[in-house]
Amino acid sequence: MSRPATEALGVVVPARNEEELLPRCLDALERALAELKLPVLVVVVLDDCRDHSAATVAGRPHFIVLEVQSRNVGRARAAGFEAVLRWSAGTPPEQLWLASTDADSTVPEDWLRVQLEYAQQGFEAVLGTVRVGDWTGRPAGVAARFSALYQGSDDHQHVHGANMGMTAAAYLAAGGVPPLALSEDQGLARSLAGRRILRTGRIPVTTSARVSSRARGGFAGYLDSLSG
Repeated sequence: MSRPATEALGVVVPARNEEELLPRCLDALERALAELKLPVLVVVVLDDCRDHSAATVAGRPHFIVLEVQSRNVGRARAAGFEAVLRWSAGTPPEQLWLASTDADSTVPEDWLRVQLEYAQQGFEAVLGTVRVGDWTGRPAGVAARFSALYQGSDDHQHVHGANMGMTAAAYLAAGGVPPLALSEDQGLARSLAGRRILRTGRIPVTTSARVSSRARGGFAGYLDSLSG
């Protein structure tokens, strides 16, 4: 089942004191945007940042900074999507695609193009996988345990805020991102139940194996649990 062509695209990147990793994230997004021929907006949501993250966004076409003081990734991600919805006012929600990644992650060059291909096929949401780019700082054996346990293929059961996309219609019907400091992506995915969702391993996002987590639990917490 096909659907009307996507008319506009918004990407949201929440960040908190990520001046070291954020430039690589934004460079990767710029490469992904280069493949597209439609209006796009990337909202980098700086949540109570005390570093120079804002400077890494300056001068990039189609990128804007939104500063919030929520210290809550769910509220930050939701604020970014709200900014995209305001920017795209007048675009039918079925024809606006919303994508999400994280400041410590880098998307593949075809990340957005592939999502839009799936959208054209009638999928209302796309949930992708992640892979770790550098295991430095993690104990020996964690990478092997992760590889053995993680399902990186199609039809996986993972949900990552670093790799997801959906129509604005599906997002609004789900009630948006829940205001959770942890697992807000899981909460959104649960609210999307009943929609036509594709779980794919085709466009994995490379993410950090950071030792210190911005939120207790989350992906870094899962990697902690693999330390033995």
